[in-house]
Amino acid sequence: MKVAVAFDHRGVHLRDAVLEVLADKAREIGEAIQRGQAERGVLVCGSGVGAAVAVCKLAGIRGSVCHDTYSAHQGVEHDDMNVLCLGSEVVGPSLARELVATFLAAKFDGGERYVERLLKVAEMERVMKDGEVPAS
Repeated sequence: MKVAVAFDHRGVHLRDAVLEVLADKAREIGEAIQRGQAERGVLVCGSGVGAAVAVCKLAGIRGSVCHDTYSAHQGVEHDDMNVLCLGSEVVGPSLARELVATFLAAKFDGGERYVERLLKVAEMERVMKDGEVPAS
């Protein structure tokens, strides 16, 4: 599995711990996934929130802050999350290693209800791709 990672100025505190688990590093996580250069990404900033907000602006990117292992695997299994966002000021190196390993080991469930949910999200992206909210 190819994985892209990036760290902002506050995320560098977890760089060594995260890179111990990962093989690849890339600056533009979302675009790397969109281009097929990576299947998943790990993005680290101070809280994880800014990273998640930014990466989710890209079509087809499903990123989330996960500071516990349940969310790290459940986000992949049920929502096909493809970017894990971590906060370097929230988690330490040991938990970061565990979160990244859990995220990478998880597989999308593929169940009908989860696929239907993803299709609804894709439709929202398609309809609102230019930032326009359709009339109700």
